[in-house]
Amino acid sequence: MNLFRTKSIEQMRSMAENSGMKKSLGAVDLILLGIGCVIGTGIFVLTGVAAAKYAGPAVILSFIISGLACAFAGLAYAEFASIVPSSGSAYTYTYASLGEFLAFLVGWNLILEYTVTASAVASGWSGYMVGLLKSVGIELSPAFTLVPSDGGIINLPAIFITLFLSFLLVRGTQESTKINRILVFVKLIAVFIFLILAGPNVDTANWEPFMPFGFSGVTGGAAIVFFAYIGFDAVATSAEECKDPARDLPVGIIGSLVICTVLYVVVAAVLTGVVPYTELNNPEPVAFALRYIGYNIGSAVVGVGAIAGITTVLLVLLYGQARIFFAMSRDGMVPANICKIHSRYKTPYIVTIAGAVFVSLIAGFAPIGLIAEMANIGTLNAFLIAAIGVMVLRLTKPDLHRTFRCPVVWLIAPLAILSCGYLMYNLPFDTWVRFFVWCGIGCIVYFTYSYQHSTINIKQSSKNPAPQIDDINTSL
Repeated sequence: MNLFRTKSIEQMRSMAENSGMKKSLGAVDLILLGIGCVIGTGIFVLTGVAAAKYAGPAVILSFIISGLACAFAGLAYAEFASIVPSSGSAYTYTYASLGEFLAFLVGWNLILEYTVTASAVASGWSGYMVGLLKSVGIELSPAFTLVPSDGGIINLPAIFITLFLSFLLVRGTQESTKINRILVFVKLIAVFIFLILAGPNVDTANWEPFMPFGFSGVTGGAAIVFFAYIGFDAVATSAEECKDPARDLPVGIIGSLVICTVLYVVVAAVLTGVVPYTELNNPEPVAFALRYIGYNIGSAVVGVGAIAGITTVLLVLLYGQARIFFAMSRDGMVPANICKIHSRYKTPYIVTIAGAVFVSLIAGFAPIGLIAEMANIGTLNAFLIAAIGVMVLRLTKPDLHRTFRCPVVWLIAPLAILSCGYLMYNLPFDTWVRFFVWCGIGCIVYFTYSYQHSTINIKQSSKNPAPQIDDINTSL
């Protein structure tokens, strides 16, 4: 079995140019897409949890470490994006450099990443919305806002927002990016309101001890807050809807990553400087911090911004999930009949709807809990393999035209491998167990379906048909 057969880059480029999807995104759209997915749950929820349970005020360092790991991987992504402007992000890049089997496993883990993360974000959106409605006197029944394990029947708000955003995505990428722009603007205003109001109230005494859980707490926090950064991968999934992907994708990936890292570090510094880190383990730490220092109105405004922020994260996650499925189904890794473009809206509508239904069912009925950490390990694995792939292509195809070249690739790519590997090492043992179980299921799917239905395998079989009985008898 040829498990490491690679897909032709020229073929990928041709398929991308003739995918049927509308090319409407520019560099600014991609930067906002990245910000839309990265600035959200991480900044409004995860910052406080990571500070309280893992790193203390040194959560600042946790964000820097995670940001550096993403920056190293992002530079490798940017080079790949300039070579292979095709949907699928790390899945597509691995297919072009390291072969089909590894590509399938990367795509399989990315599907889990987007599905689990989107479900968790939808649940978070529901919590913020229920709290906001409660603050204005509208109290919804817990039976319809909580999952069964938490004492409810169904989380309807989580299901509603997931299906509504999938409707927007089916209607068109350009329409979705317009909504994304508005919501990104709203949440950035909320972040700056927090910094303006809370900044003057920073008490440096709250930063002592700076590293209460030791450096292991900092690295453990970095592995957890990595959840906040995974959205930049979604930028790479938009390749086939870009006006000039070879130029705009590297700008979108690197630009959004730099902006988001700066915002995370500044917000984490102000947050832990205003409120003792031991009091930040709550679902709305940024809004809580403003109430803590007496800005109740500002807290409400930030709460609205948080809802806008989480909405954009969910929008981009659903978008990225559909594009990964689209790329894999087109290659025969999953059933090809879900790889259809809507005749009017020019979007992969079947896979968008199917993915959103799956996400809404998880968000509506299942507790996310520790399984959300699987999103981190799957993404870190994809980043690590992409870094290996970019070095392999430098050796196997050195003359390939690259609009963007990863600087000092023989330093940056190994640093990406080491940093992502180190963060994976610091994830809980249970996460590793679930990761191997999920990969095991993926292997079963690959060997029982994907290998035989792969477009490469079908083409190779048609060129080299199996000998017939009559041919064998003749030769004898």
